[in-house]
Amino acid sequence: MRIALSILLTLALFSGTATAQKKKKKKPEVEITQTLEVIPDPPAAVTVETAKLEYLVSPLSGKGLLSQQMRDGLKALKAQAGGRAIVKIRAFVAGTGDQRRVQAIVSETFAEKKLALPAVATIQVGMLPMEGAQVILEAVVTAKKAVNPNGLAYLSGMGGVGTEGPEKVLPMLDKAIADLTRATRAAGSEAGDVLRVTCLLSGLEEIGEVRTRVAAAFPAAVLTAVQAQRLHDKSLAECEAVARLRTKPAEALTMLNPPEMNPAATYSKGALIGAERMILTGSQMAFRSEDKDVHLAFQRMAKTLEAAKSSMKHVAFSSLFSLSNGVTAKIRAARFDYYDKAKPPASTLLVFEGLPSMDASFAIELVAVPQ
Repeated sequence: MRIALSILLTLALFSGTATAQKKKKKKPEVEITQTLEVIPDPPAAVTVETAKLEYLVSPLSGKGLLSQQMRDGLKALKAQAGGRAIVKIRAFVAGTGDQRRVQAIVSETFAEKKLALPAVATIQVGMLPMEGAQVILEAVVTAKKAVNPNGLAYLSGMGGVGTEGPEKVLPMLDKAIADLTRATRAAGSEAGDVLRVTCLLSGLEEIGEVRTRVAAAFPAAVLTAVQAQRLHDKSLAECEAVARLRTKPAEALTMLNPPEMNPAATYSKGALIGAERMILTGSQMAFRSEDKDVHLAFQRMAKTLEAAKSSMKHVAFSSLFSLSNGVTAKIRAARFDYYDKAKPPASTLLVFEGLPSMDASFAIELVAVPQ
């Protein structure tokens, strides 16, 4: 009897252990891992309606570092834009912040709101006109109705380098304003038709007077004023502009070279855009500074325009951001292997502080019309 009871107890214990082991061997549930959404890069170029373009500039802020100022600037632009779509952003960055964050934050911000990404250009300058400010954003937006029914004039950087010290920008600023005024009138427009002015300066000591004089000359224009490099040995004030046309040009793209303004063989004083649509690119950087590297940047930009149904022969305005005088000379030697030498685009070509890559030597940013 005792032996039988012992056997029963042993069997019961074995059965319980086996059941427990089966429970332990039950396959664990597979955890579902969360996949983060890949945020796309901004487009290399956007095609927009010429008649609907308007121009905004973010307010300066000295609060926080670059990332916070970028987000605050984008928030301010969105508020200014209202329901208008932001299609292009050009960021002038100062300080030691990582310039690569500019494009990333633009992508993140627009993706979060499920908005189409704008084209982006990022350029490092020497200084902005507020202590602690690290970025100012120029934006192009599309209105819901036509505001430029006759098209736009893109006017080359005017003014230039003077003979005085870098802080003495006002004489060259006055020259830039006078030249832009003449070019505006040659385009058939008036001072009140100027929509945006961007001034690249050698110093910001007179920034209050710079703002006053530009506002007096072009009362409807938004102004961006930056110090192009930290160190200049001479005075510099070079200002470019965009103006609304009062008369529709006969062609989709007409170069402006008034005889009284001493036309140059290498660039036009302005470009009159009568095309219904136009193309705004982001910036294409050149990496390193050998001749082949300079040409490769132009070739890549040519492919960007081809994808947008345009070409380098249809460029209206060329912004070239060089990082040295040596590279500037190579740009000048190479550019007419790509642009139409008979009708050179309007242009601004200056030396700046930096670009979002340690290997970069210059960057290209273009305005073009479709073929």
